[in-house]
Amino acid sequence: MDQPAHDTDRETPEGAPVTETGAVTLYTDGASRGNPGDAAWAYVIVRDGSVVAGRSGFIGTATNNVAEYHAVINGLDAAREFTSGSLIVRSDSELVVRQLTGRYRITKEHLADLAGEVRRRMRSFAEVRFESVPREHPCIQVADRLCNETLDAEKRRR
Repeated sequence: MDQPAHDTDRETPEGAPVTETGAVTLYTDGASRGNPGDAAWAYVIVRDGSVVAGRSGFIGTATNNVAEYHAVINGLDAAREFTSGSLIVRSDSELVVRQLTGRYRITKEHLADLAGEVRRRMRSFAEVRFESVPREHPCIQVADRLCNETLDAEKRRR
């Protein structure tokens, strides 16, 4: 069950590239402690070079790939508030990016179902472009921190 846990501060992460005016970029990350294990998703939305939204949530027991897909799904839902035009989705999960761009076949049914959810949500935008970025990217680091904070909070709750 997705449970939103954290909202980000509305600031630009140090070292984050400034985007063109009006550009909206969604950064996503998923995390799993154990594979499968406790899993969380997170996203950060950047518009005009500043973070305008961020959130994370706990999934339960899942693989890292499932968590990465949930990050994209939840991020796309949130990005509708900021654009219906062009959206760039950046992830450090090469698997998810390559599956969603058609470079890799999706052989696992549960991932194909999640990819279908992503594609349904993509219809809310004029264009969605997926890009792979290194995990060291400042905005991915923020999303990673949100995932870890969510997982830590869930562990303390138990």
